Amino acid sequence: MSRILHNRVRSSFKNTSWVSIDKRAVAFSIWTGRSMLLYKPIDTSHVQRRCYGMLVARAIRGVLKIRYLVLGGAVGGGMTLNKKYAEWKDGLPDMGWLNDLLPDNEQWDRFTTTLITAKDKIGDQLQIDPRLREAGVARTTELREWLAQRYEDAVAAAAVNNQQRLVYCSEPAPKIVNNLQSRPASPPPARSADDAAHYEKRVHALQEEVLALQARYQRELQRLEQENRELRQQNMLLKQGRQPSTKKMKRSLIDMYSSVLDELAGWEADGADRLPRVVVVGDQSAGKTSVLEMIAQARIFPRGAGEMCTRAPVKVTLSEGPYHVAQFRDSSREFDLNKESDLADLRKEVELRMRNSVRGGRTVSSDVISMSVKGPGLHRMVLVDLPGVISTQTVDMAADTREAIKQMTRQYMDNPNAIILCIQDGSVDAERSNVTDLVSSCDPQGKRTIFVLTKVDLAEENLANPNRIRRILEGKLFPMKALGYYAVVTGRSRRDDSIQGIREYEERFFSSSKLFKNGLVTPSQVTTRNLSLAVAECFWRMVRATVEQQADAFKAMRFNLETEWKNTFPRQRELDRDELFERARAELLDQAAELSAVPAQRWEHALRDALWDHAAPTVMDRIYLPAAAAAHDDQEPSLRQIHLKAEPAPPGPPGPPGIDFNKFNTIVDIKLREWAERELPGTSVQAGREALRAEFSRLTEPAEPEPLFRGLREHAVREALLRHDWEERAQDVLRVLQLNALQDRCVSARAHWDRAVALLEAALGDRLGAARDRLRDLTGPGWRERWLSWSSPTEEQRRRALLAAELEQLGTARPQLTYDEVVAVRDNLRRQGVEVDNDYIRETWKPLYLRKFLEQALTRARDCRKSFYLYSQQNGAGKECCEVVLFWRIQQTLETTANALRQQIGNREAARLDRELREVLDEMAADADLKKQLLSGRRVELAEELKRVRKVQEKLEEFIEALNKEK
Repeated sequence: MSRILHNRVRSSFKNTSWVSIDKRAVAFSIWTGRSMLLYKPIDTSHVQRRCYGMLVARAIRGVLKIRYLVLGGAVGGGMTLNKKYAEWKDGLPDMGWLNDLLPDNEQWDRFTTTLITAKDKIGDQLQIDPRLREAGVARTTELREWLAQRYEDAVAAAAVNNQQRLVYCSEPAPKIVNNLQSRPASPPPARSADDAAHYEKRVHALQEEVLALQARYQRELQRLEQENRELRQQNMLLKQGRQPSTKKMKRSLIDMYSSVLDELAGWEADGADRLPRVVVVGDQSAGKTSVLEMIAQARIFPRGAGEMCTRAPVKVTLSEGPYHVAQFRDSSREFDLNKESDLADLRKEVELRMRNSVRGGRTVSSDVISMSVKGPGLHRMVLVDLPGVISTQTVDMAADTREAIKQMTRQYMDNPNAIILCIQDGSVDAERSNVTDLVSSCDPQGKRTIFVLTKVDLAEENLANPNRIRRILEGKLFPMKALGYYAVVTGRSRRDDSIQGIREYEERFFSSSKLFKNGLVTPSQVTTRNLSLAVAECFWRMVRATVEQQADAFKAMRFNLETEWKNTFPRQRELDRDELFERARAELLDQAAELSAVPAQRWEHALRDALWDHAAPTVMDRIYLPAAAAAHDDQEPSLRQIHLKAEPAPPGPPGPPGIDFNKFNTIVDIKLREWAERELPGTSVQAGREALRAEFSRLTEPAEPEPLFRGLREHAVREALLRHDWEERAQDVLRVLQLNALQDRCVSARAHWDRAVALLEAALGDRLGAARDRLRDLTGPGWRERWLSWSSPTEEQRRRALLAAELEQLGTARPQLTYDEVVAVRDNLRRQGVEVDNDYIRETWKPLYLRKFLEQALTRARDCRKSFYLYSQQNGAGKECCEVVLFWRIQQTLETTANALRQQIGNREAARLDRELREVLDEMAADADLKKQLLSGRRVELAEELKRVRKVQEKLEEFIEALNKEK
C-alpha cells in the first residue's frame, strides 16, 4: 500500500518545482517513515527531539513575557506616583517668608566663630587680682568653670539649631543648665491650681505652635530643594548650549481673581458683574484715599490742595510678595515703592491717567484705572477707590458732576456681593454726611458694610462730648447698619509723612488717648492694621461663598448665547469686533492693491474724460466764444456780454457774421497761454485726483458687499482720499508739457482731424442744448408739449414768448441790439398790451443770439469734417477751419496731460494712497469707540458677549480650582 502511495506522490511531483518537491518529499517521508527519493526508511527520532525543544522554548518565552509585564507595571506605577507627589508639593502654600526670619548657614558659622574668639579672649585676658588670690581661689575656679560650661552650652545650642534648620528634626534642643551651684537661689513662688492649669495650657499651645511651624518649615525646605535641583538642571542645559523648557508661571489667587474683574470692567450687561470686591466710598476729603494707602502701605495716590483728586475709579489689587512694587495692568513697568523717585513717577502716572479719562468737558469718568500692589505683609484683596460724594458743584465742574458721582457710587454698591467700606470723617459734624444715606439705601441691613471713622485724633480735640464717638462706633448715631465699626488715624496733615511714621503715630495715639484708653471701644476696632485684616477676611469669606454661584451663572449665560447664535446666525463663524475688523481690513487692502494692476488704456480714458469735464467750461466760455465774438467783422465786444451786462455795442450790419481768422487765432493763442501758465496745471491735478478717487472707490467696492462692512469701508476710503494730496512738483512738470503741446498747430493725420471735429461738435452740441433749455425755461413749453404733456406757460413765460417772437423778426446775427431796435420792439409790445423795459429786452436777446451762433458754428464744424484734404494741401496754412485746429491743440494737450498723470499715478500716487489707507486703518484699529460705531448690529454684539463670557468663565473655573487646592 505504501508503495502504491509512494508512486502516486512521485507522479504528482513531476510538474512541480524543486522547492515544492522538497517540501512535499519531507512531509511524505515524515508521514510514512521512508525516504521518497532514496526509497529507504528514515530516522524520525531527531524530529521528536526537535519538537521537545520547541515546547521548552515556548515555555521560557512565556515566563520572560510575564517578567516584562511586571517590570513595565512597576515603572508605570512609579511614574504615576512621582507625578502625584509633584502635584501634592505644588499645592503647598508659599513659605518664603521663613527665609527672612531664620539665619542661614553663613550667619550660624559667624556666630560660632565669634563665640570661639570670645572664649579665647576671655581665657587669655581674664586675670585675677593678687589681693583676692588667697581669699577667692575657689571662687575664681568656679567662675572659670561656669564660663567654660556656658560656652559649651551655647555652642551645643547653636549646633542643634543649625541641625534643625537643615534637617528639621522634631527633637527638642538640649536645655542650658546653670552650673553656679554655690550661688544661693531663691525658692520659686508658690502657684495656685488655676495658675498652674493656665500655665500648662499656655505651654501646650506654644508646643503645638512650634510643631506646626516646624512642619511648615519642613515643607518649605523641600520646595526650596526642588527649586534648587531645577535651577541646577537649567544651568547645566545652558552650559551645554540647550534652551531649558519654559514652564507657565504660576499666578497667585488674587491675581487670577483680579484678571476676572478686569475682564468684567465696563461690561454693560445687566447683572453680569456680581463678583465680590471692596468698594471704598465716602464724602470728598473724608480720607478714602488715605485709608487705602495705609492698607497698601505706600503713598501711591496724588494729593490735591482743596480740589478733587480721584476723578475715576481706581482698582487696586493687593497681594503678598517679597518686594514692595506697583504695576499698572496695561504696562510692564514696575514701580519700586521703597524709592521716592518711583513713588513720584507713580503718582504722576495716576494723575495723568485720570486727566486723560475725563476729556470732553467731563469732571469724572467711569473708566477704571487698574493697578496691582505687592509687598510683604499685605493682605490679599481687591479694592476700588471711587470719587468722593460732593454736596455742591463749583463753577469749573461739569453740570452733571454731582449726579454722575452718585450714580457711579450707587452702581458699584448695588452689586449684592460687593463689600462697602464706608469712610466717614470724624472731625466734621455727622449731620454733614452724604454717603451714609447712599450706603443705607443700598445695604439697609448692613450685611456687607464696614464703617470706618477717620481723623479720630482731630475729633478728640474738637469734640466736647466724648460720647459722640462712642455712639458712632456703636452704630447708634448714623441711620445705617454695618458688620463692624473701626476708628483709624491716617495722617497728621503733612504731605511728607511716611506710612511707617503715620502708623507709629496712630499706635501712640490709641495707646495714650483718653477716649479709647477708658474702654469705650475694644482694641480690635482701632488702627488700620486691624481694619485691613477684617476687610481681607470679609472679602475672602464673600468670595468663597459666591464665586461658584457666579461661575454657574456665567455658564448658563454662555449656553443661552451659544443657542441664540446657532438659531440666528447658522453656519457663520463667531467673529468678534476685532476679528471682523481685521477681516475687513485684509479685504480692503487686497482690493486697494489692485490699483497698480489697472491697464494704462483705462487710466488714460478716465483721465481724458475727467480733464475735459474740468476744462470744457473754460475752453468754451473763456477761450472759444470770446475769441469767436471778437473775430466778427469789426465787432469789438466779446461774447462774454452774453452772460454779463455791458454797454451796448455800436450798430452793425445785419446778416450772418463773418470771422476774422487772424484775429481769432491771435486771441486764442493769448488765452491758451494764459490758461496753461495759470490754471491748467492745477485743474489737471484736480482732474487726476478725481479720476484716481473714482477708480479707487470702484476697486474697493466689491461686487457683493457685505452690509456689515459697508460703513467701515466707506469711512476708511473717504478718510484716505481726504488725506491724499497730489505731489506739489507735479504741477511744474505738467506746465512744461502743456505749454509745449499747445505750440503745435499742425494736424498731421486724418484721424487727428476727425477726433478734433468730433470734440468740437460734441462741445457745441452740449452748449446748444443748454441754450435751448434756457430759452424753453424763459418762454415756456411749445405747442407739442402743451398737447402731449398737458402743460401751460405762466404769465411771465407768455410775455417772454411774445418778446422772443418780436426779436426773431429782427434777426439774431449780431451780439447786441441798437437803441432804435430796442425802442421799436418795446413800442410793438406796448401796442399788444405788454409793458417791458430795455434791460428786459436785452436779457431776452442774449440766449436768442447764443442759440443762433451755436447753430451756425455747428454747421461750420460739420462742413469742416470734409476739409482735411484742403487743409493738408495748404500745409496747415488754411484758416477756414481754425476752430478745428483750436480743438485739436486742446485735445492734444489733454492727451499729453493724461499720459503724464497716468505715469505719476503708477509711480507715486497709487503707493501714497495705499500708505494713507494703511495709516487710516491703523488709527481705526486703535480707536475702540470708532470700531464700535462702524461695526454694529446684533451679530457683532452677540459675538462680543460670547467671547467675553467664555473668557470670564474659563478664568473663573481656573480661579475656583486654585481656590479649592488652597483649601
